[in-house]
Amino acid sequence: MPGPLSHVRVLELSRVLAGPWAAQTLADLGADVIKVERPGAGDDTRAWGPPWAGEESAYFLSTNRGKRSITIDFERPEGQELVRKLAAQADVVIENFKVGGLVKYGLDYESLKAINPGLVYCSITGFGQDGPYAKRAGYDFMIQGMGGLMSITGQPDAEAGGGPVKVGVAVTDVFTGLYATIGVLGALAHRDRTGEGQWVNLALLDVQVAVLANQAMNYLVGGKAPQRLGNAHPNIVPYQAFATLDGHIILAVGNDGQFAKFCQVAGRPELAQDPRYATNPARVANRKELVPILELLLEQRSSRDWLSALEAVGVPCGPINDVSQVFADPHVQARNIHQDLPHPTAGTVPTVASPIRYSVTPIEHTVAPPTLGQHTDAVLEEALGLCAADIAALREKGVV
Repeated sequence: MPGPLSHVRVLELSRVLAGPWAAQTLADLGADVIKVERPGAGDDTRAWGPPWAGEESAYFLSTNRGKRSITIDFERPEGQELVRKLAAQADVVIENFKVGGLVKYGLDYESLKAINPGLVYCSITGFGQDGPYAKRAGYDFMIQGMGGLMSITGQPDAEAGGGPVKVGVAVTDVFTGLYATIGVLGALAHRDRTGEGQWVNLALLDVQVAVLANQAMNYLVGGKAPQRLGNAHPNIVPYQAFATLDGHIILAVGNDGQFAKFCQVAGRPELAQDPRYATNPARVANRKELVPILELLLEQRSSRDWLSALEAVGVPCGPINDVSQVFADPHVQARNIHQDLPHPTAGTVPTVASPIRYSVTPIEHTVAPPTLGQHTDAVLEEALGLCAADIAALREKGVV
């Protein structure tokens, strides 16, 4: 069964993570994604190893599944013309150059809109198309800091190891890629009704502020900037990691009934009746008194003992797995999240499957991330009607 976007062609002029993540998501949904890369070098992340699968970096493999790679030097006029011709046939263009960076090549939105009015053109930048920071380059790490995420991540300043900490995955880039996907899908829906394309703009800083979610609203409503709480939650108690006799577990009590069940399992049912702890607002207000009591209780039994007893009564809890334990987890294995794809030079490469599950158009991963320029000849022949001699001449000039 073809994917839901099997009728859509995407021209990707992006690199590293946010743009490629959006393009990969569209490819997962069935879109034909043509990734334009620099001859001889390609996407920056091709060199971001180790580790390597054959000659391909794991980083590149993580975000380029399902695409076709062509190499075009669009600093040359002939290369610019090739990209314009491909854009004329595309439904979507995704780019993450600096503001105005593609104007000099005639590959900006206004230039491509003139030849393809129905084009959905998605730009991803650090700070957006306007505003005082618009011309700055933006990278995930710095945006995590500027956008407030690091102010609420890590241990409190007064505690050992306190201070700002970034998240271990480039979440601002990933979130931006997902928002870009949503923006493109909305623009395609509009175009399907009206025939009109549009420019979709994403800024890493905008996205990072947006995904502060409840923490942003805590500040806007309460007027007090949230602080780092380590593994604790600003609005729910107990909702954090606790040390056990032989490790750590996460206790994620979401309501008063669950807290009462926890207290029963812990042998301290009276805690749930104490007015200081009976309700979540009371527990949040008395966090400093309650958490030490819970810490003493949790450290008396093993992680397995706690998890078994709490799961039996429906109290949300879980282990803290490293990545190897994640992929060894029987539920993760049953969900077929780790898959292997045939690769032209590495034999096979692993991939982490899309989490989207469709009932009618199931996602199937069959195409590995491409080698550099793997599909140049095929795309130029198929999409632009160039013959082998034409392509050879372009290659001789260094255009492709």
